[in-house]
Amino acid sequence: MKRRTLGLLALLFVVICAAVLLISGREYLCSVRVRPGTDRVEDCSILLEQEREVVRLTEKQLKDDVLLLRLRSVSRGAAYLEVRDPEGEVLYLDKLYVHPLGILTCNSYLGYCAGAWIVPVLVTAYLALLLCSVLISYRKGMKDSLYQYQNIRNLGWILFLTLMLVGQIPYLFSGGSLMSAARQTLNSASASSVLVFPLAFVVSILVAVSNLRLIRREGRNWRNLLGLMLGLLVCLGTVAPRALSEYLQRSTLVDVHNERGAALYVEMAVTNGALVVVSYLECILWGTVILSIKAARRIPAFDKDYLLILGCQIRQDGSLTPLLKGRADRALEFARLQEQAAGRKLCFVPSGGQGPDECCPEAQAIAAYLRSQGVPEDRILSEEASRNTYENFACSMERIRADGRGSAEKIAFATTNYHVFRSGILAREQGIPAEGIGSRTHSYFWINAFVREFIATVYAEWRKHLQVIAALVLLVLVLVLLVLLSNIL
Repeated sequence: MKRRTLGLLALLFVVICAAVLLISGREYLCSVRVRPGTDRVEDCSILLEQEREVVRLTEKQLKDDVLLLRLRSVSRGAAYLEVRDPEGEVLYLDKLYVHPLGILTCNSYLGYCAGAWIVPVLVTAYLALLLCSVLISYRKGMKDSLYQYQNIRNLGWILFLTLMLVGQIPYLFSGGSLMSAARQTLNSASASSVLVFPLAFVVSILVAVSNLRLIRREGRNWRNLLGLMLGLLVCLGTVAPRALSEYLQRSTLVDVHNERGAALYVEMAVTNGALVVVSYLECILWGTVILSIKAARRIPAFDKDYLLILGCQIRQDGSLTPLLKGRADRALEFARLQEQAAGRKLCFVPSGGQGPDECCPEAQAIAAYLRSQGVPEDRILSEEASRNTYENFACSMERIRADGRGSAEKIAFATTNYHVFRSGILAREQGIPAEGIGSRTHSYFWINAFVREFIATVYAEWRKHLQVIAALVLLVLVLVLLVLLSNIL
């Protein structure tokens, strides 16, 4: 659905919610448990204290040791309801509020109300509607092309909204107050980070172990610590806000117990805001990992005319590093499978220029390796000018179009597994309909590499992610404000 449609539906849900509250909320049925053996309503003392008639007691009856009092709003204001047993002991004491539109609430300004059930129901319904909308968008995007950043965003939203629904469903038929509905929505938005935490914690340990292996093998630098740093941030982002909240609840450093004080609501906003942001980023991370693995394991159709081999660092003697050799071997494997399945040979396009610390162009080194594996010269079309992945595709396409032996629409590319998804996006941005195949690499390397890909994908759309985060934080602030108003009015 379009944003405008979702906005109009949100407005419609608000109107429905307001209508139910206006119709049902003018009356409130108060239940008071009395002493066993109480036979008559007259045995209980019912006092409705008010300066002028704000609330009217329209009905009272005793049923199964429960005194039922039906109250109806009359005019705007507040009143106190007190019920005592025959011995004078207070059985019930609460404050009643009548809002400007005649809605009657009990216990607090946004307290218990006859129509409060509609709020969690409509919130759950709207979350389900959003989830369906994102699912449809995700399926359309995947059908169009796997290689799109919007697929990661949509998958992240699917995970986030699903976790929110899981957190919201237990409250669906709990009734309660308007304030509890606000708290429930707030809790369901931040609870997803807690639900994901066990998995995130285990993965963080695996990432830490793989990073230590990576550092031992390839040296200590900040890039080799990315996985460890991200794992720590995810765990700290989930644990620290709740630990801070728990500490403030137990200490006397700041008074967070006063429901009319600012400290409680600042703490509530900070804790829930941080958890919601961490939860969203966790879902984007899992979306990146899932789609990156999906892209790496995908096998293109066996109808290709050209197969690009994306270059990377070569050794000082001009031979291939294990990483680059893996890409070349994966390309050779795909070419063999295509020839066996469809009887169709393809042309290899080694791609990569010469870096300042390299003895020859990367494409030249790849071509030499292909020839050593029995690939004839006429099936090798080298591109030696590119300096990065984007140029790998741009310069290779110039060579392919000039070659003219096959279709420029039937292209595949070979790279390392963690690099397939982002490479496919770079190709698609140039209008190149290329499908990727991924070569394997050591587990201690690809875990850290996937983290780099996550950072790269978030950075590529940082404005959109920032807008989402701002909207989520704003939602948290609005809900906290509702809780604040309920307690101070």
